[in-house]
Amino acid sequence: MLPPGLLPEGLRDLLPPAAEAEAKLAAALMAVFSAHGHARVSPPLVEYEATLGSRLASPARRELLRFTDPVSQHTLALRSDITGQVGRIACTRMAASPRPLRLSYCGPVLRVRGDQLSPERQSLQTGVEIIGADHEAAALAVLRLAVEALATAGIEALSLDLTLPDLVAHLHAAGLSAGEASLATLQALLDGKDIASLRAAGAAAYEPLIAAAGPAATALPRLHAFAATLPEAAAAVLAARLAPLSALVAALDGTPGLSLSLDPTERHGFEYQSWLGFSLFGAGLPSEIGRGGSYSLVHPDGRTEPAIGFSLYLDSLVDAGFGSVAEKRLFCPPDTAPEAAARLRAQGWTTVTALAPDEDPAAQRCTHVLVGGTPQPLTVTAE
Repeated sequence: MLPPGLLPEGLRDLLPPAAEAEAKLAAALMAVFSAHGHARVSPPLVEYEATLGSRLASPARRELLRFTDPVSQHTLALRSDITGQVGRIACTRMAASPRPLRLSYCGPVLRVRGDQLSPERQSLQTGVEIIGADHEAAALAVLRLAVEALATAGIEALSLDLTLPDLVAHLHAAGLSAGEASLATLQALLDGKDIASLRAAGAAAYEPLIAAAGPAATALPRLHAFAATLPEAAAAVLAARLAPLSALVAALDGTPGLSLSLDPTERHGFEYQSWLGFSLFGAGLPSEIGRGGSYSLVHPDGRTEPAIGFSLYLDSLVDAGFGSVAEKRLFCPPDTAPEAAARLRAQGWTTVTALAPDEDPAAQRCTHVLVGGTPQPLTVTAE
């Protein structure tokens, strides 16, 4: 028999005031997105497994919690990400809407397993997508929006880590020698920054990509120097990535509280992103608080469409104290007139009207008590 109140591993109850902080934080972020013209959509928590994320051109094979629908007898799955659902909406119900299509969302997601840095399996995900564009201007718009939203949430020091998820695949397709290594092996060696194995496999031509990881101010010149050494086809591939990337770094450089870094071969978590990917980290927070990039959507008729966006995960922010607002909680005696309490609420108070004369205001997290019709600090006791 399970102990009372026991929850599955990686799941938790959010109690006061954390649940309130999460709601306020989500509302603040969504207000920023709305102010930038992103209309909210709200896809369901559960979909048919076969269609969940199917609109992404390179869908990640995510671990999903599955079960059989007793009505249709089809396999259903709980979403682990909302981006694919927004893509489905854009390609079906909003296929005729003018582009670029600016959408936002907020809702819970569930993954089968957590990890050491993020053991939680359920989280609240919010974000935006621009459907119909993934060029430099669209990328700059979503990056600036992500930075602004997190600044609104109270994060003063933010790290933006940029990557080029499909660069290695395109260099390989352009004929840059990888020796005996397959593309999958090459990507794995670059993921592990395994220079010795790269050389042993005859793929030393990709080694400069490892050296080009670090602060953007030093990484970009190294990438430009690398491009100058490449054969014509491979050089054209890298140049096509470097031009918009350099422009983005130049546009964001000097943003207060923002540091920029680059790892051109980072692919972990960027399974369906194309020319650009990025992660967001807050100072003092143990794991990433956001991720995004460019990708392609596939319409039912096979047509592809560019898109770009980002997702933010609120759990670590709430755990770190973001979203908490000092409330003015006013404890009112049981005989307080409803009209008087309403006037106090209009003045910004949160009112807690006692249900019995012996109710403890401190137990209700009240900061003030209503004494003779006037709010007094809790330390002041009525006669």
